[in-house]
Amino acid sequence: MIVQTLVIVPGVLTTSHFEVLTAARSLGTVAVVSLGEPDVEVLARFGVDRVHVPDFDGHPLDPAVVADAAAGVIRESRPDAVLLASTFAGKAIAARLAVLFDGGAIVDVTGLRVDGARVIASKSVLAGTWETECEVTRGLPVFAVKPTSFEPVEAPGGAVAVVRVAAELSDAARAVTLEARVPRPESGRPALNEARVVVAGGRGLDGDFSLVEQLADALGGAVGATRVATDEGWIDHSAQIGQTGVTIAPKLYIGAGVSGAVHHTGGMRAAEVIVAINTDSEAPIFELADFGVVGDAAEVLAQAIEALRER
Repeated sequence: MIVQTLVIVPGVLTTSHFEVLTAARSLGTVAVVSLGEPDVEVLARFGVDRVHVPDFDGHPLDPAVVADAAAGVIRESRPDAVLLASTFAGKAIAARLAVLFDGGAIVDVTGLRVDGARVIASKSVLAGTWETECEVTRGLPVFAVKPTSFEPVEAPGGAVAVVRVAAELSDAARAVTLEARVPRPESGRPALNEARVVVAGGRGLDGDFSLVEQLADALGGAVGATRVATDEGWIDHSAQIGQTGVTIAPKLYIGAGVSGAVHHTGGMRAAEVIVAINTDSEAPIFELADFGVVGDAAEVLAQAIEALRER
């Protein structure tokens, strides 16, 4: 079965959106709803054959507005499945679309495959302790793909047809007003949920994240933190990893001064390789670690940074 997919993306694409496009292409044909002016050349390189561009008439793009606009395209094009990135906003949009089309939403998807007439999704549950396969059994299936779960692969196709449509918004969506936008601090590092390398700090750093930042920069990675570190004001809350923060799945996770409490490990245990640094040899983080160092985090980080600089 060739699945007709519809992918929701912003106008400015990032690595996570290339991953979603790659995941969609593994199922079948790919069309796109672009929430901004599309980069047709880039979309063509990832096998997109059609892009729908809603006109929002200046309305702020909150999840209710995006879901309504995408719903209009879905009613017209009748895709077999809808895909988008599993961000905070993406999950909200997925839930709204599932309700609108009497279907189901599966978020934090790490794998997709076609089995006859069914689309099967893989994901981890219960703080990463179980790997599951699931499907939507009625209505429209909506899949929110977890960043770093797919390797972006280009597959150039033909010309991309651009279809401009009016966004038909419900009264509930029109009732939303934008009060302010607060941009996150620019660090020059990759987004936490998209980074291939994440260096995280916890209580054991006693408030000093300078070495964590230096190691992350040396490895081209992102900086993360535990809930304690963000609650103490040592680092911005946008860096929090865990059940009440960002869920990550990097190729390499390095935890410095991180004990391994479940509310943190639930957000990082999907990392391919886990390195733990802690003075307490009985810290729970070592149960997950592929490589553990018992020692002072500041000393170990400084040595690692120096070794990288010498290379």
